[in-house]
Amino acid sequence: MNHLPTLISDLALIMICAGIITVLFKRLKQPVVLGYILAGILVSPHFALFPTALDKTNIQIWADIGVIFLLFSLGLEFSFKKIVNVGKSAIITASGNILFMLLIGYHVGLSMGWSTTESLFLGGMISMSSTTIIIKAFEELELKSQRFTDLVFGVLVVEDVVGILLLVLLPTISVGKTFNGLDLLFSSSKLVFFLVLWFITGVYLVPTFLKRVIHLLNDELLLLVSMALCLGMVWIATSFGFSSALGAFIMGSILAETDEAERIETIIKPVKDLFGAVFFISVGMLVDAYMFIEYIVPIIVITLVVMLGKIILSTFGFLLSGNRLETSILSGFSLAQVGEFAFIIAASGVSIGVLGPQVYPTIVAVSVVTTFTTPLIIKSAKPFYNLIYRNLPQRWKDYLNTHTTSKSDTNAEQELWKQLFKKYFFKLCIASVILIAIINISFYLVQPFLLKHLPDRIAAFSAMLITLAAMSPFLQGLLTVNSDLARIYLTLWHKRTTNRLPLILCTVLRMAIIIIFIMVVINHLFTKDFYETYALMGLVIVVLYKSTWLSKRYKSIERQFLSNLYRYKEHDNKDENKQS
Repeated sequence: MNHLPTLISDLALIMICAGIITVLFKRLKQPVVLGYILAGILVSPHFALFPTALDKTNIQIWADIGVIFLLFSLGLEFSFKKIVNVGKSAIITASGNILFMLLIGYHVGLSMGWSTTESLFLGGMISMSSTTIIIKAFEELELKSQRFTDLVFGVLVVEDVVGILLLVLLPTISVGKTFNGLDLLFSSSKLVFFLVLWFITGVYLVPTFLKRVIHLLNDELLLLVSMALCLGMVWIATSFGFSSALGAFIMGSILAETDEAERIETIIKPVKDLFGAVFFISVGMLVDAYMFIEYIVPIIVITLVVMLGKIILSTFGFLLSGNRLETSILSGFSLAQVGEFAFIIAASGVSIGVLGPQVYPTIVAVSVVTTFTTPLIIKSAKPFYNLIYRNLPQRWKDYLNTHTTSKSDTNAEQELWKQLFKKYFFKLCIASVILIAIINISFYLVQPFLLKHLPDRIAAFSAMLITLAAMSPFLQGLLTVNSDLARIYLTLWHKRTTNRLPLILCTVLRMAIIIIFIMVVINHLFTKDFYETYALMGLVIVVLYKSTWLSKRYKSIERQFLSNLYRYKEHDNKDENKQS
């Protein structure tokens, strides 16, 4: 008698259960994701009324594959151009949402007696909204064509990117059991360096490869090549110490910039849907339904925090960026739920053993509740706006009408923001990668060499001076802005008062990056004394600001780099013309 492997019998069981439940949810017009989670609960060992999946290890392997394809698919839908196109409203709102919800979630977790790590994970899990649920709600309520939905989708794009960063940083911090600023900086720096390095490499190699072989690829072979590229980047990412999800997302985002992005997205969809279903079912399998009753208090508290916190923060974020009160309220009320990234972040915490048994069922319950309430909250946004507007003092109405517009940016103004983000963040990324490379060379080569040949104090001071000297042109480039950027900055500053907050935030970000780089070098190579560190840091900044030689040196390096870049583009265009 043939023996059926446990893996196949378990997969058959969860697929049959998922099929029945999701058809029922579809009939009830509820999100299919909830059906998958419920199916997982029903076939889990915690629920004895139905047959149980026997081998959770094998199911977890399938779930890990599901995460890879979910993030690969998300990368295919993501384009780095979208970050530029979402505009300042989405960036301000998403940044405020994530920052404050992280802090609120962290302190709520601590107040409920959760550990520091669990509280940090809680903040990360509740800081992002659900793309799937929002899209589904907009479709059912026939709202996708309205202006405010573009703002909501812009926020979701930014949150997806930050979700990837949290997916990498949270386990790194938790495993280290430390919040040491230097370790966190190096974890972040390593991530940024990896992203930029592989993106630059990928943007050149992958599209070039696809252009040369695309005429040979039917759908079957293109699926095979896409899977090979995805899993290859997963292997590279894990070899560098990052998660498989990050590698999948990077390759998806690289392929999103190619001419075949839509075709790849179409042929990969059935694979993503299958393994994505297994992932969400595995989420349900880790949940004991009876724990919902045991942890009812934290579930209620966190649900209220998510709903109220996201509505208030999102509404104020959209208002501060120049949107009308009605648009801000409609947009803010749309973001009041926990997203799918919460499950992925929670799964990563469970896999490394840093989350207690109460965290997983709590966050799943909060997600279920907020998913069901999302359409109701969106429907209530318009009546709430009418109530608020009727009761506002007239001087407040006049102020809002004066300082907000029905469309937050004119076309000309939007184009200026696009130019600013392109130039500003391109400069930040390139300079940061170079500075990280210099610091690593100094820490691992220069410092050990000097310590072998000089007294410790002299060696430390010399290593610091050499490192700062090598970094100084690029730090000076970050400290000052060229005339083109200054012109855009001043135009936006004087155009509208609501532009000033994001411009100030850009400047603060730039200065914070400079200070962090200088402090890391001083603290690691020379001294950890508070007064010495800040005295040296102030001296370095003054030298950077006053030195005309450094300014000329940086401009020379920048001109040479841009000249090479434009020459490369011209050469690439000539090659394309010859081929055509």
